[in-house]
Amino acid sequence: MRYPQGGGLTAERRGFREHIRMQAAELFALGHDNAAIAKQLRVSVRSVQRWHQAWAHGGTPALESKGPASRPKLGEALFEALEQELAKGPVARGWPDQTWTLARIKTLIGRRFPPRRAMSAMGTSSAGRGSPRMSPRRVPPAA
Repeated sequence: MRYPQGGGLTAERRGFREHIRMQAAELFALGHDNAAIAKQLRVSVRSVQRWHQAWAHGGTPALESKGPASRPKLGEALFEALEQELAKGPVARGWPDQTWTLARIKTLIGRRFPPRRAMSAMGTSSAGRGSPRMSPRRVPPAA
């Protein structure tokens, strides 16, 4: 698995990647070629090119870790309200069957919660919290 269940990188892994970028910054200052840096650090040339551009515009601080890239989460009270809405089932919300799809959950969140929280709720709506089974999409019945 590339990322832990929560998404993003662990603090240890972010630190490791920042260390690689700092090594690249030292090599930029010495005038090394991007391809040589990529080979030495065992990363892609494209990554080194992006780092070099950032370093050229902002120096070494531009290569420092910005911390975890995570979306804001729903508060516990709002999450419980979402679980209650999901437990009522799609039919109670006007859909013709009892299948929760991502599109339906997104619509429910958009109707029930403030807009600024709608997208953050998508990431937490069913992840290991005992929510109903979800289908990737609704397939219309054969005619």
